[in-house]
Amino acid sequence: MTHADAQALDRADPLAPLRDRFSIPDGTIYLDGNSLGALPRSVAARTAKVVSEEWGRDLITSWNRHDWIDLPRRVGARIAPLIGAEPGSVVVADSTSLNIFKLLAVTAGRSDRRVIQTETGNFPTDIYIAGGLATLTGHEVRVDDLAVIRDDVAVVLVTEVNYRTGARHDMKALTARAHAAGATVIWDLCHSAGAFPVDLAGARADYAIGCGYKYLNGGPGAPAFAYVAPRHLPGLRTPLSGWLGHAAPFAFAPDYQPAEGIDALRVGTPPVISMSALDAALEAFDGVDLAAVRAKADALFDVFADEVGARCPEFELLTPRDAGSRGTQVSLRHPEAYAIMQALIARGVIGDFRQPDIMRFGLTPLYLRFEDVFRAAEILAEVMATRAWDREEFKRKAKVV
Repeated sequence: MTHADAQALDRADPLAPLRDRFSIPDGTIYLDGNSLGALPRSVAARTAKVVSEEWGRDLITSWNRHDWIDLPRRVGARIAPLIGAEPGSVVVADSTSLNIFKLLAVTAGRSDRRVIQTETGNFPTDIYIAGGLATLTGHEVRVDDLAVIRDDVAVVLVTEVNYRTGARHDMKALTARAHAAGATVIWDLCHSAGAFPVDLAGARADYAIGCGYKYLNGGPGAPAFAYVAPRHLPGLRTPLSGWLGHAAPFAFAPDYQPAEGIDALRVGTPPVISMSALDAALEAFDGVDLAAVRAKADALFDVFADEVGARCPEFELLTPRDAGSRGTQVSLRHPEAYAIMQALIARGVIGDFRQPDIMRFGLTPLYLRFEDVFRAAEILAEVMATRAWDREEFKRKAKVV
């Protein structure tokens, strides 16, 4: 492929106009949207309005005047079609970790079984939270291959797309296997939501969680979302019985009565500014066909993986070549992965590093061009050919790696 070929692909790309919905710094090739999404242009104006007008001018009346109180439901309703969720089954609240805890507590509490199963290599917070809950409830956490789900498992906690390799589980098949074993499943969609079509309802999924700051572009620390299948909503109650999960929070009753439906997953006061930013960011998906997003991501993958493979044979491609078996990132392994990534960042190509030796490149079709990934592969080849990475400043690890 040549620069001209990549530019021709961009001219023919039906999603190319979507790039204008984002603020991308000049001279930057941003390949880290799988860790922190780029800034949608709509967010700055929305947050400025929330701060200066809704908070600054209207003060506490904005809970009613601007309906702050129902933001968790409204933003959840925006996310629902991106993950194939039924109406009224998604709420935005708290963080990914807290939502995992809440849903694990719900599922484990509804079963006489004592095992929470997750897989080796799952994102650490999933395993940590499961372990923390288990110390309170007496459950066992089984970290194992998900090919076998035994009849003592209450709930399976699994991430659809592995954060390190980009390998993807078959949601429908794994859910069916868990159900056949009598277990329920919590799906972690942090590397799925907004990246490609997800069909929770079609897969008969039980529960799901996900973050707002990766492919949904909600900003650093954006609030997370939680999904509960409608069949599991009756009687929903978590041990985090905060006041906004109460059936009548402003009655200030001394006894707790959980709200009906998905609102039972709410705990405390929503972070209005950051939740408004996420709400505005989701406008970037208006009118967007996620199947087209997926098709472009696959094409971007082929361009980048082919160019890197041809130019830099010293890298090991960890991400599956089969499109149905992966998310929308490219993971490469090299013993000097950290230093190489720092050298790339110094040249305006921003990806990220995961221990011990993995470089990740996120493919975000809403704002990424074919020319970007072609040029990124070209710059990576230059870094390797000149050993530009072999400098002390690139090997010195920062607090956030």
